[in-house]
Amino acid sequence: MNAVHRWLGKIGGIVAGLLLVASWPLASAQQSSSSHYQVNEVYFGAGGDLNDCSSHYCAKESAGELNVGNTKSTNYQAQGGFDTDRAPYIAFTVSSSSVDLGVLTMGAAATTTATFSVKSYLASGYIVQIASNPPVSNGASPHTLTGLTSSTASSPGTEQFGMNLVANTTGCGAPANFGAAAVQVPDSTFSFGAAATGYNTCGLFKYVKGDTIASSAKSSGETDYTASYIYNISNVTPDGQYSYNGVFVATATY
Repeated sequence: MNAVHRWLGKIGGIVAGLLLVASWPLASAQQSSSSHYQVNEVYFGAGGDLNDCSSHYCAKESAGELNVGNTKSTNYQAQGGFDTDRAPYIAFTVSSSSVDLGVLTMGAAATTTATFSVKSYLASGYIVQIASNPPVSNGASPHTLTGLTSSTASSPGTEQFGMNLVANTTGCGAPANFGAAAVQVPDSTFSFGAAATGYNTCGLFKYVKGDTIASSAKSSGETDYTASYIYNISNVTPDGQYSYNGVFVATATY
């Protein structure tokens, strides 16, 4: 007899109430100083001021600025310009959603998507990792849907839970046309995030708690990611109401 399932509430990836964790080692941008003098943001040009303030307003100013932007070698990098911010950071945002997948059957995979964005500044890069378990049923004997441990195609009738971060099409064997490739904002000149191995192939899905799913090898402007999920059940998957609360952790290195 075919098993059918009612999936309610927080299903399908990044949902309302998702825990986002952004972490980094303690870091600071030191200024050149001695016991009597300090050089605050060295620059060459006609002039500039990082903190030109009155009692009510502050401004960053520059005049005759000759060089702006990032310069780097294998081991070091610097931000050129009079009014660059010397505080490192990582920013992690999510478009929260709550999806009801309805009744799942063995005949076809259920799919859904969710989106998140990452950017970092004065960093040696960042990684985004999975920190949550696959969907689990309620009741006295909870059952956890089988997460795919390697990049695997959707197989209706086989219990599977997986995700990737690319555009999926039926032409590459995906169960539907869904998902999207990472988008660099404003463009690839300034942003460098990418889906990680195992989560970067059309029509192949994986889900292992602790895996790195996306990363950048250097400071990066905003990268917008789309997480694409598949859900398949078998004839021995226990019935019940299943829920999934996605938790991702973003970590920057300095």
